[in-house]
Amino acid sequence: MKILITGVSSGVGFEAVLDMIQNGDHEIIALARSEDKLKKLYEIALGLNPECKLYPAKFDIVHDDYTSLVNFVKQKVGTLDVLINNAGQLIPKPFGELSQIDFAAMLQSNLMGHIKMIQNMLPLLNDNAHVVNIGSMAGFMGSVKFPGMSAYAASKAALHALTECLAVEYTERNIHFNCLALGSAQTEMLEEAFPGYQSPVMAFEMGKYIADFALTAHKFFNGKVLPVAVTTP
Repeated sequence: MKILITGVSSGVGFEAVLDMIQNGDHEIIALARSEDKLKKLYEIALGLNPECKLYPAKFDIVHDDYTSLVNFVKQKVGTLDVLINNAGQLIPKPFGELSQIDFAAMLQSNLMGHIKMIQNMLPLLNDNAHVVNIGSMAGFMGSVKFPGMSAYAASKAALHALTECLAVEYTERNIHFNCLALGSAQTEMLEEAFPGYQSPVMAFEMGKYIADFALTAHKFFNGKVLPVAVTTP
């Protein structure tokens, strides 16, 4: 399959790529803001599978030029079967201390950046393509909520609703949209939000789950926001 995934510098995105490159038939474009972390990912991937077709690229989903990205995708893989929107940002602060800039930053990273990505990749999505948005239990209706997470939760809840809407809007094109509302996995973001907490799920385990879901779940789900959580957080 031809795959584009964002937010691969660390955590579950990094691990999802390492899982997918083990199948030499996949062609994967991996995006992140850090060149150093992309280089590390590429070196590890080649060590695991010297024949892998991995195309890392430095790209900021909020600020960078999508025309250049579209051209890069066309040049490397042509079209896409899978789009995984994993990039995101967390600013854990009490509500009263959150500035408008803080709110805007999380909405840009956790919602608007994904909107830009989807809109620009739509012409390249093949029939029966699968778009997977990575949400959070923080924004899942009825889940346990925690102090300091209001802006993050609101941005993820908006992404959840967007997923449901797009699944309906693109039914005729046979493009599937689903969202995984992730619970805790042992990542840098979790450690920032909940210092000292140890998740029962490792980042590589959640990464593998995301990879498997993205490649196969469009056969079973469309327009779903699915909780993926053993514990909350």
